[in-house]
Amino acid sequence: MSRKWTWALAWIAAAVALVTIGVITVSSVGASIRGRGPLGNEVIRNAEISEGSVQPSDLPSDVPRVEQRITKEFGTFVVACEGVYAFGVEALPDTANGWRTVSFEPGPDDDVDAVFSNGNRSIEIEVFCNRGRPTISDLEFNSLSDD
Repeated sequence: MSRKWTWALAWIAAAVALVTIGVITVSSVGASIRGRGPLGNEVIRNAEISEGSVQPSDLPSDVPRVEQRITKEFGTFVVACEGVYAFGVEALPDTANGWRTVSFEPGPDDDVDAVFSNGNRSIEIEVFCNRGRPTISDLEFNSLSDD
């Protein structure tokens, strides 16, 4: 009977150790798993505290700013890169065709996005900086049901 209890206690101890390791791992790399990227909420908090334009304090002054206009059916999303930092400059919906901007992330962050809507359709575009150049990482088309 004592052998069964020994195995049961060993199994419980192993389970507790593995859960603890899992929690520590997710906590330490949680921001990137949750999709907020390496800059995460710290940049957002700093942006809310300070006024005017937000610039990363550790960005070297010799990094060129590369700006690109991404034009699709929803309108234009103007994005700029300074090294690995992405900035959403402008989200310009095609209002003549019924598009509007739902949300717009100005950055700086490792990626920026904008959501455009037209009736029951929406398009989300996400852009990151690839070697200092704006690159579309995700273009998501959604439709809401008529209900």
